[in-house]
This record gives sequence, C-alpha cells and structure tokens, in this order.
Amino acid sequence: MPIIHKIKDLYKDIYQLGKIIPKRDKFGVYLKIESLCIDCLKLAISAALAPSHNKAPILHDLRVSIEMLKQIIRTMNELKIINNNKYFSLESSLIEISKMAAGWHNYVNKKKPK
Repeated sequence: MPIIHKIKDLYKDIYQLGKIIPKRDKFGVYLKIESLCIDCLKLAISAALAPSHNKAPILHDLRVSIEMLKQIIRTMNELKIINNNKYFSLESSLIEISKMAAGWHNYVNKKKPK
C-alpha cells in the first residue's frame, strides 16, 4: 500500500528531526508526534489487513490521527521548535497522506452495501 510507505517515510523524517529538537521539547511534544506517527502506521497496516467490512472505522481513526499530527506539528512550528523549511516538508507529506487516507475512506464507504 502506498500510504503505508508514505507514513513510513514521514516517520523517518520525524525520527531524524529528533536530533535537533531541544531536550525539553524532545520528551514532550516531540514524543507525542513520534507516537502518533507510529499509531498512524499501525492503523494503516490494520486497515490494509482488515476484512472489507471492518476497514471504515479503522480508516476514520487513521484520519483523526493524521489531523492530530498536523495540528501538533503546526504548533511546534508556531512555538519555533522547528524551522519553516522542516515544517513545510512535514506538512506537505502529511497533506499527501491525508488525501490518500480520505480517498481510501471514501472508496470503502462507497463500496459498502447499504
């Protein structure tokens, strides 16, 4: 699944970001971001492996986690924990992942028997 690979690449970027995050922020907001990204990866894999009739709730949870990730990363940028270049890079990845998750969710919902 392409979304799984995108989330994995995002995690790599977030992991590398840990090298430049101040210690105070590393064990606070950064830890939450890293955890949320891993949760997104878990949800994407769970949805990929789930039977068709169980995918929609998992994909909804994935979309919520992605939106939370976007908001927390935006907050990190507003607090000047990360610079604009890193923020824009992460945000563009998140937008792409968000579109993929929304498309997958819409596809599953249209496919569901009523």
